[in-house]
Amino acid sequence: MSPARGPRPLWKLGTTPDPRVVETLQRTLNLPAPLCRLLAIRGHEAPEAAKSFLRPLLTSLHEPDRLLDADVAARRLARAVSEDEVVVVHGDYDMDGIAAAALLTRWIRAMGGRAEAIVPDRNRHGYDLSAVGVSRAAARGAKVLVTVDCGIVALDPVRQAVEAGMDVIVTDHHAPGPVLPAAHAVVNPNRADCPYPNKHLCGTGVIFKVGQLVARMLGRPPDESWQYLDLVAMATIADQVALRGENRVLARYGLRALADTSWPGLRALMERAAVGGGKRVDSAAVAFALAPRINAAGRVGDPADALRLLLTTDPAEARALAATLEGNNSARKDVERRTAEEVFAALEECRDPVRDRGLVVAGEGWHAGVVGIVASRVVERFHLPAVVISLDGERGRGSARSIPDFDLHGAITQCAEHLDRFGGHHQAAGMDIGRDRVAAFRDAFQAVARRRLGTAELRPVLAADTEIALGEVDLGLNHYLGYLGPFGRENPDPVFVVRRVRLAAPPRVLNGGHIKFRMVEDGARNRKRGRRPASLNAIGFGLADRLPVDSLQNGPVDVAFTLLENTFKGVTTVEARVLDVRLAE
Repeated sequence: MSPARGPRPLWKLGTTPDPRVVETLQRTLNLPAPLCRLLAIRGHEAPEAAKSFLRPLLTSLHEPDRLLDADVAARRLARAVSEDEVVVVHGDYDMDGIAAAALLTRWIRAMGGRAEAIVPDRNRHGYDLSAVGVSRAAARGAKVLVTVDCGIVALDPVRQAVEAGMDVIVTDHHAPGPVLPAAHAVVNPNRADCPYPNKHLCGTGVIFKVGQLVARMLGRPPDESWQYLDLVAMATIADQVALRGENRVLARYGLRALADTSWPGLRALMERAAVGGGKRVDSAAVAFALAPRINAAGRVGDPADALRLLLTTDPAEARALAATLEGNNSARKDVERRTAEEVFAALEECRDPVRDRGLVVAGEGWHAGVVGIVASRVVERFHLPAVVISLDGERGRGSARSIPDFDLHGAITQCAEHLDRFGGHHQAAGMDIGRDRVAAFRDAFQAVARRRLGTAELRPVLAADTEIALGEVDLGLNHYLGYLGPFGRENPDPVFVVRRVRLAAPPRVLNGGHIKFRMVEDGARNRKRGRRPASLNAIGFGLADRLPVDSLQNGPVDVAFTLLENTFKGVTTVEARVLDVRLAE
């Protein structure tokens, strides 16, 4: 297990909204006061703007032809469908890349075309389009090769595919390099010359837009595209792109489609993960139950199994593949635990707490499929950008994760001379590196981190939206909060702060390091109001090693929390999911 958690967070409370704005929203929309405070704090002050945010429409999506080169890509794919040419879709081995490959393959087949999908094996092929990927596409008779969620920096493989007689369409969302691939079309909202307003589409979102144009050119019904939003939502949430604007709309309607999906693979996956079954499918279900099972195939199994799961029309095959992914996920947890123990032990030996503002750690034989997850653990523990490298012979494969204020891709770009290749974005990246270059890369990365982050102590920030009284918390409020979702990056779960509450009894420490208690409002204040003190059950997952459990009973405390529903013996109640507790001043 990793050491105790890192530095306690700094609390940052949102600005206090104008009471007149809150009162107008409450009166006009007939919504609970805490929800109206949240709407005002998050920038939706006018009643009409608030209504549009609470009930977004699919008609608000941007037109797909605003994506540079998307019309060129779509015309070529429409011709391939019409002329019965083989299209090979090359994805990546994570949720986004697998979902994108499945989406375009399904859609081309539904439109009467011929499509095959392939994804690389992390250990045999590496990430991104490679020479092996080009050979695999050629073996399938590809006239058109489409990359999804990859390809933007695969200059040599794209050239090889073109020389082999394929028309190559690159669709990606990762940061482009200084030179674009010499492809028939390059569709990426992050191209410097692309005018598309949403720069935060995931790879599946990008290919969904291209698919809409292909369908339009072939005269398909416009509403046909909505059936693919289940995959768009899963990838959007799993890839942790910004869940605001268009992405939030795609995820919102995609989650509805997912709850009612007819695809055997998704239904089997949801059954294995105990998702759905009459319960609302939200972003947490995707992030913590569905996506990890898809990703596990790419980490410790065969990502082609996950791709086949999303493509199959046979319920029996779907159940078998879902069982395989379940086994992969269990194996991934074991490998991840062992690797994390070794990584933290290595850091104890090499980390300099005073000097280091970026962490680079390398080890022999660490499983390349889990080093990204372990890098996230390192970030959580030390609140520093981290690179974890798995060494195998003379080669190394690394994954990097970052803190919010540190541009990881930009930092690694400054160290590119030490890498064979790399790719990624602001918060996550992957790389190939020679064993003999690790030390030089470590020095270069740490130097960049020191320049950018300075010498001050770095602490995570717990961003809370607003203060709340316990008497304002009920199931009705939690129901209405759902309209602010789906929640994720840049549209986080609402965080509330309650001041100077007491614990009704000493907190209990549960198995797994969780703590559970009941908080009660100050009795004196409530007696003045002529009512009984309000109270609320609370649970803090994994917080027993971080909070001063023994002292919480000694005096009034402030609690930062989100809300969750708990159903026990058929009775549903609302509870606080505790993020942090501190003694009240």
